[in-house]
Amino acid sequence: MNFVKKGKINSMHFLLLLMCFFVVNPVYADMSKNDAVNMAGKQRMLTQRMLKNYAMLGMGNSFADPGKDLQQNISLFDEAIKSLMALQINAEITKSLKEDEQLWGPIKELIQQTPEIEKVSKLQKDLDALLASCHKTTELIAKASGANTSEIINLSGRQRMLSQRLAALYMLQVWGIQDPEFKSNLNDTLDEFDKAQKVLLQSKLNSPEINAGLAKVKKLYMWFEIMGRSKSGKYVPSIISKSSDKILNEMNTITNLYMKAI
Repeated sequence: MNFVKKGKINSMHFLLLLMCFFVVNPVYADMSKNDAVNMAGKQRMLTQRMLKNYAMLGMGNSFADPGKDLQQNISLFDEAIKSLMALQINAEITKSLKEDEQLWGPIKELIQQTPEIEKVSKLQKDLDALLASCHKTTELIAKASGANTSEIINLSGRQRMLSQRLAALYMLQVWGIQDPEFKSNLNDTLDEFDKAQKVLLQSKLNSPEINAGLAKVKKLYMWFEIMGRSKSGKYVPSIISKSSDKILNEMNTITNLYMKAI
């Protein structure tokens, strides 16, 4: 867009520039640090959900329109980085967000290309590196809040990521990825999810609504435990996707309830 015409700045464009510079986005103007913890925590989940989308597209499975979901998740990831960066909480968090952004650039380019089974191993490693970086950012924001209550939001929010990680691992297995670490990665994820749920069940912030939600998650999670113990190696992608999304939605609701309880 050309802002200069015949040596003069276009007045309308200049006014728009001034508005962008001085006006704070009202959606994020009053964002609390707990809101920021929640938003940063969702970035962890998106890394695994995008991997799940990519695998489903690669195997030609159209259940729940993974192509559309992938594009939405890419946009959400982009928007969250910009929004968190705009908060300028402190220099350490800004540096961590820039590291997230640097890792994200090449991944964003690759993940929008036609899925290829030969590229997915690198993509998985790159997304796991981004996951680790986003987790570091979330931890820093939780620490900066100066409140122990942010930790419950961090922990509850992380369960969303683990639900999508479970789904992504299974989808890669269904696609035919021969990963020698599949079983250990799966067991580690199941253990992490189980331990976190036990901590959440003991929280003093739990309301009847939160406890009811955690009970639903426990039932849904049992299905993944059964699959983890199964030796058949036969999984139904649609059931995996549906169950993981139900856990994701429940944990998202629970995380929001914790935020209201604080």
